[in-house]
Order: sequence, then C-alpha cells, then structure tokens
Amino acid sequence: MYILDTHTLLWYLRDSDELSSTAKKTINEAEYIYISIASLWEIAIKHSIGKLDLEFTVSQIEELCIQKDISILPIKARHLDELNNLPKIHNDPFDRLIICQALNENTTIITRDGKIQKYPVNTVW
Repeated sequence: MYILDTHTLLWYLRDSDELSSTAKKTINEAEYIYISIASLWEIAIKHSIGKLDLEFTVSQIEELCIQKDISILPIKARHLDELNNLPKIHNDPFDRLIICQALNENTTIITRDGKIQKYPVNTVW
C-alpha cells in the first residue's frame, strides 16, 4: 500500500518529468494507491491563495483519482492522535498529517520531500 504526497499526485496527473521513474513505476504497478483528503485540502488552499496554478478543479482531481484507481484516505481520529507523538522535523501541517496516516495505516509514502524521509516511515522516490 502506498500514499502519494501532494506533489507526487500532481506530477503523476500531469505526467510530469519531475516524477521519478521509480515513483511512476511504483504507482503504475501497485495494487493499492491512496491520497490523503489532506492533499485535496492543501491543493484547494494553495490554489485559492495563488501559490499553485491548476488546470483542474479539486473535484476534477478527485474524479481523475477515481479513474486511475487512487483511493482517497479520510482523516481519522487516530491519525490526529499520532500528531502528538510526531517529532517536529517538518513544519508543514499537511505533510505531518500524511506522515501520521502512513504510520497508522502502515503505508509507504511516495515523495521527493527529504524532510519526510527523516521520519520513521517508509518512503519511495
């Protein structure tokens, strides 16, 4: 099982060269791929304040995920409880939540983010 970091999702949907060949292969071959609902929230916020250009609406991104068999992982209370135990390596609240979800759901995060890779969570890039 894998969970995509927000940038990974956007690069995958855009078929961007920024996505590593290992990440792309992993996504294409994995049986279970997830994105956090926090990623959709992050995309909406960053787009609304002008920090992210989008060619899709958040609803369209959700539909693309469904078409590509990428499931949306909801935020659960136990994910939020994990925030209390998470070291303060990364300040981004969305990434911290994705890390907590990965820890609780025993998933590997597909990310280029070096700060995420410093946590005791499995990553691929």
